Amino acid sequence: MSVKHGGESPPRDARAPVGVFDSGLGGLSVLHAIRQRLPGEDLLYVADAAHVPYGGLGPERIRARADVLTRFLVDQGAKAIVVACNTATAVAVSELRQHWALPIIGMEPAIKPAAARTRSGVVGVLATEGTLASARFAGLLEQYAGSVRVVTQPCPGLVAAVEAGAIDTPGTRAMLAEYLEPLLSARADTVILGCTHYPFLTPLIREFTGPDMVIIDTGDAVARQVQRRLEGAGLCNPSASVGREWFWSSGDRAAGGATLARLWDGRPALRALEER
Repeated sequence: MSVKHGGESPPRDARAPVGVFDSGLGGLSVLHAIRQRLPGEDLLYVADAAHVPYGGLGPERIRARADVLTRFLVDQGAKAIVVACNTATAVAVSELRQHWALPIIGMEPAIKPAAARTRSGVVGVLATEGTLASARFAGLLEQYAGSVRVVTQPCPGLVAAVEAGAIDTPGTRAMLAEYLEPLLSARADTVILGCTHYPFLTPLIREFTGPDMVIIDTGDAVARQVQRRLEGAGLCNPSASVGREWFWSSGDRAAGGATLARLWDGRPALRALEER
């Protein structure tokens, strides 16, 4: 497929795949939601594991990486792009939409639905430092929090734990105990998972919070938006067959492949990301 950059639209076909990228493998939680909602779509996934976590990069570097990954997915024939990373969405999605004339779907912490669901009036947010420090997050609080108290908690180390496949280890448990304590002490009854890596830790989080805590991640909301955008553009795959998936990583494929096998069913192959 020939690709045009700078706001021009590449040729698109309803049978073309949907491209998804994240700083690492956490975006697989979003990919799962897309697969469940859109079983007929072919899916491309890129983990930028050589640069994970994005929260440690400056805004210009994040924007540069987002453009590289979008370019790669468009080169592979993607008809739409999903930015399955809260930090990359906050920093780079506006610029991506200016540069690429195809559907680009981002994600953000679910302040609005959490504020609507809380009964105690206290909502907790687990997220990366980059997401919590972003102007986009501040705007969400101003627009949707209202009288709800929002307790934010940066979670250094959790992304790396999920990347390593350390879903239920003493170290991960210790980090979660530390990060959840301020939220529980504040009597939060709703917790937003503000990073795509964190849904893989939901069973462990639930052990600390108990069964009554409302835990919100945005994977299904993103999948619904992907469906709406494809339907609106006439780009839903008409095939009755179950779609396929392809995976790439910019990082260590041996380590990434082991975690991918744990987080995704089957025996998916992890290819090396070749940048140009």
